[in-house]
Amino acid sequence: MNRSLPCRAVAEFTGTLFLVATVVGSGVMAERLANGNVALALLANTMATGAALAALIFTFGGISGAHFNPVVTVMDAFERGLPWRDTPHYVAAQIFGGISGAVVAHLMFGLPPISFSQHARSGGSQVFSEFVATFGLMSVIWGCSRLRSNAVPFAVGAYITAAYWFTASTSFANPAVTIARSLSDTFAGIRSIDVPGFVGAQFLGAFAATLFFRWLVPNLQAGAKEIILPRQSE
Repeated sequence: MNRSLPCRAVAEFTGTLFLVATVVGSGVMAERLANGNVALALLANTMATGAALAALIFTFGGISGAHFNPVVTVMDAFERGLPWRDTPHYVAAQIFGGISGAVVAHLMFGLPPISFSQHARSGGSQVFSEFVATFGLMSVIWGCSRLRSNAVPFAVGAYITAAYWFTASTSFANPAVTIARSLSDTFAGIRSIDVPGFVGAQFLGAFAATLFFRWLVPNLQAGAKEIILPRQSE
């Protein structure tokens, strides 16, 4: 029998919490230590995020599939890997986990629990960057999960690390993380007004990548069971 839905939802909540706590917390630490060097701060933020993401996928992949991302969950359901009835529970856990992660990071660094970001991330190039970043993320997931599933944690962590640098938006590629970062007026933040454009582009990018891989690997939908790592049985 598969892991219970509450167990899987808690895994998604916890994993997303730690992911956002890493993104926000490492951003605060990097900004404090980089002495005004933005490139150095971004590098530190990048390395921490990529490493934590790989570790979290290894940790929770066997329980929930380690999505930590609403677009991953929706595309998994779209390809019949996750029952649609479970999807709202996953997405809610991810969103609340992300918000909790931002709060945890703030409290660790002596900041107000919630602080609405003033960091502008607007314009067509930023939105297009999120489309590209999420298309790439889903491509890595679909390709690796079907051909070399054991490589997924490394591949996803490495991709996100690289995408911080080759996209103008620094590759959010995750609606739950995007929402959470709008509640953090720190190095990693994004204004609330910029969130809808990012989220829309993320879903479009994920959908485009899924259709692309459905064509590229025709048996993708028929073979879809778990999108990240196989969920363990009890």
